Amino acid sequence: MSHATPRNASINRDTNETKIQLSLNLDGGALEDPQSDNNDQQNGDGKSHAAQTSKSQTIDIDSGIGFLDHMIHALAKHAGWSLRLRCRGDLHIDDHHTAEDTFIALGQAFKTALRTTSGLARFGSAYCPLDEALSRAVIDLSNRPFSVVNLGLKREKIGDLSCEMLPHCLQSFAQGAGVTMHVDCIRGDNDHHRAESAFKALAVAIRQATTVVVGREGEVPSTKGVLY
Repeated sequence: MSHATPRNASINRDTNETKIQLSLNLDGGALEDPQSDNNDQQNGDGKSHAAQTSKSQTIDIDSGIGFLDHMIHALAKHAGWSLRLRCRGDLHIDDHHTAEDTFIALGQAFKTALRTTSGLARFGSAYCPLDEALSRAVIDLSNRPFSVVNLGLKREKIGDLSCEMLPHCLQSFAQGAGVTMHVDCIRGDNDHHRAESAFKALAVAIRQATTVVVGREGEVPSTKGVLY
C-alpha cells in the first residue's frame, strides 16, 4: 500500500572524495529531479552498470563499481523503491570512499524520504535464498542507529569491490538511516550468492517495516509514544 504523502528525497552530497547525486522514492513510481551538476555524467564507458525500468519502478545506478551497483540494484528492486544514483569517487585510491559514502547518502535519503514512522509497521524481517545461500535480515525503524552484520565472506574481492566493504556499507546505511538492523548470512558456499541473498533479505525486511498499517494512521508504533 502506498503512503498518502509522497515518500521521496533528492540529495547531492559533495566531498573532496566523492560526489553523489541521488533521488529516492520509497514507494516506487516517479523520482524527483535532482539539481543538475557535473556529477550527472556517468562513469566509465557512459553506460550505467545497473538500470531497470518497469511500470512501478525506475532504477538507475552508477557508482563506478559494478558489484556495488548490483547490490544496490537488488536492494532497490526488492524494497520496491525507485532510485537514481550517481557517484564519482576517488577510485584511483581504492573503493572505500565510494562504497562508504554511497551508503551514507542512501541512508540519509531513506531517513529524509520516510519522514515519520507514524502509522507504519516499524519492524520487518525476512529470509531470502540464492541457490545454496540463505540470509536473514531484521530491521527496526527505531531512530537508534545500530547494526550487526555477519556475511561470512571469504574472498578478498567480488569484482572490483572489496568484500570487507559489504558489511561496512550496510553499517553506513544503518547510521545514515537511523535504523537498527541485523543481517546474517546463515549458509552458503559462493560469496556472490551470500552477499546478494543478504541484500535481498534486507530489502524485503525494509519493505515490510515501511508498510502503512491500515487503521493505525497517525499512531506512533512505540510504548514511549515517540521514536527518538
